[in-house]
Amino acid sequence: MILEVDGVEFQYKSKEVLKDIKFELKRNEILSILGPNGVGKTTLLKCMNAILKPNKGAIMIEEENVLKLEQIEIARRLGYVPQRCEPARLTAFDAVLLGRMPHMKWNISPEDVMIVEETIKKLSLEDLALRYIDELSGGELQKVGIARAIAQNPKLLLLDEPTSSLDLKNQLEILETVREVVRNEDVSAIITMHDLNLAFRYSDKFLFLKHGTIFAAGSMGEITPQVIEEVYGVPVTIQNYQNVPVVIPV
Repeated sequence: MILEVDGVEFQYKSKEVLKDIKFELKRNEILSILGPNGVGKTTLLKCMNAILKPNKGAIMIEEENVLKLEQIEIARRLGYVPQRCEPARLTAFDAVLLGRMPHMKWNISPEDVMIVEETIKKLSLEDLALRYIDELSGGELQKVGIARAIAQNPKLLLLDEPTSSLDLKNQLEILETVREVVRNEDVSAIITMHDLNLAFRYSDKFLFLKHGTIFAAGSMGEITPQVIEEVYGVPVTIQNYQNVPVVIPV
């Protein structure tokens, strides 16, 4: 088991956002966290990365409590990509190279450069490598942020709506790349998403939040149209097209 989240609760001042969140994730799995706006998806990711400190509970990665680790140790284990990556006066290559910082000692090593070059190639960012990221589109900037997290060589990727700024082609390319990394490099991933069809196409497990608690969780075979209707308030059917589940509003 790569990750165990046990009884996590979080409050913003007096407002309860997360309550008794419990789940596990195995190696080489992708988990999608789903639910309508405001249910705590981003907050849960930030708790897992210790950006926010839960009021209660434990988050164990490889049997170590994330909340008790130093920041550099968290960065060696967790690669986090927020919904919006802030632009700066850096080239895309240098921005991806920042992902190597938790592993650097005194100088940038040939291995660091090689990993960055390979990651840029994986995400087809060669044409952007020497461009400044404050000149990139929102979608291009998002891809650079994901490349930085992958170059970090974490045990767990945390991606907050990674496809929200991307067109259809780039959405598919990014999720294909994440799935390839998870399958081939002993990494797991947790993704928050709004697009159920993309989630069902690329994820192994699903966790539906409602009112800050886990309403339903499991693999595709355990997710019913009734679950989706209860969470989103929209009646749907789930049909298979070429062995891919597709959610269709009724």
